[in-house]
Amino acid sequence: MPILHTVFVRDPLSAIAIANVRTRLLSSAPIISIVDDDASVGAAMSSLVRSIGYQACVFWSAKEFLTSSWLNVTSCLIADVQMPGMSGLELQDELAVRRPDVPVIFITANPEERIRKRAEAAGAVAFFGKPVDGHALIGCLDAALRGS
Repeated sequence: MPILHTVFVRDPLSAIAIANVRTRLLSSAPIISIVDDDASVGAAMSSLVRSIGYQACVFWSAKEFLTSSWLNVTSCLIADVQMPGMSGLELQDELAVRRPDVPVIFITANPEERIRKRAEAAGAVAFFGKPVDGHALIGCLDAALRGS
């Protein structure tokens, strides 16, 4: 993402033009939605995603994400597998119907092989055990966004 420097101008039209350019640049950054019922994981994932120039939206449940307006603008989803209510796998199934173009990355505290195989068979681009290796997640996220 381009870095914008602060520019002081006297002409208000120029200031408006600069603000408009900045808004377009910021709004063009991919939106990564993070769904995890653990607040500390959501905060850490959000911080990591924002640190590499993407926008991050955190949701504490699959239902909260699916009923939000962010569903329609999400570029990639990072979701926990085990959550109260709707699981990450059920969220993946629902997303396949509503937004099949959105890549899904799973994170889980219980990386069971049968769950990983089900997630990947349904199209998940990655499956990480917690704690997540930040560098590996960044590489996977970048690759998923280039592929979409």
